[in-house]
Amino acid sequence: MILDTNALSAFADGESSIEGPLRTVEQILIPSIVLGEYNFGIIQSRKKREYESWLDSVVSVENVLCPDSETAKIYAKTRLKLKSKGRPIPYHDIWIAALAIQYRLPILSKDQHFDEIENITRIGW
Repeated sequence: MILDTNALSAFADGESSIEGPLRTVEQILIPSIVLGEYNFGIIQSRKKREYESWLDSVVSVENVLCPDSETAKIYAKTRLKLKSKGRPIPYHDIWIAALAIQYRLPILSKDQHFDEIENITRIGW
């Protein structure tokens, strides 16, 4: 399962409602895009040290997904489809979706705009 930024934040904050979906998967993967967004939030937080420490304990090389040339092709096709439908979504979420499509993984997110993208399963909580 791929975590969107709002899912990573909920996980960090210990929200009990996210525990159910997280228990159903073997592996939790975090796109590098999500790490960028989350780190942006951390540097502005009053709990900076606490969140940095938590993130260091959760993130390892094995669970970070990085875009590659295949991801870029999927990104372009997905963005064009959304544009053609008149349903644009934030570009960083298209990158996250492209990784989900590429690796055939669901996305854990509250963002319903992922539902606009074909071949994506979004799991909410």
